[in-house]
Amino acid sequence: MNWEQLFQMQRQLDTYIQNNHQLVANELFDRKVLALLVEIGELANETRCFKFWSKKAASEENVILEEYVDGLHFILSLGIDQGLEMDVVTISSIDGDTTSLFLELYQSVQTFRAETNEANYRYLFGVFICLGQALGFSENAIMQAYIDKNEVNFERQDQNY
Repeated sequence: MNWEQLFQMQRQLDTYIQNNHQLVANELFDRKVLALLVEIGELANETRCFKFWSKKAASEENVILEEYVDGLHFILSLGIDQGLEMDVVTISSIDGDTTSLFLELYQSVQTFRAETNEANYRYLFGVFICLGQALGFSENAIMQAYIDKNEVNFERQDQNY
């Protein structure tokens, strides 16, 4: 995956949003963490992996992928704000099903929030990529979905979203 390109695209979007809303990046950390947690929850909801009481199928793959890249936007943004941009993401090896991966992802977000450092960011990012693989997303699909959603996010800013 071309992480440098995605970080660059995210940096441009973050700058655009910050300029449009007169925001300061270093004042947004907790808001971005909460936004990431919400996006992870929305992703879990679309997969329905935890809904043992329901027979309803998961959402369509494109809906799940869009929710996934929404989370990726915030992970990239948090890395940029903390000076933790990477060119290689090591995928964590985690045993268990998607429910276990979601729980580990929530924990890794909280760990990163409590102790913001490169090791915790790398682990968070790795768990997120591991989840994407468990959901069946290829690097190319993630990259294209990110590019598409990034464009939508710029358009939304232009429309006073």
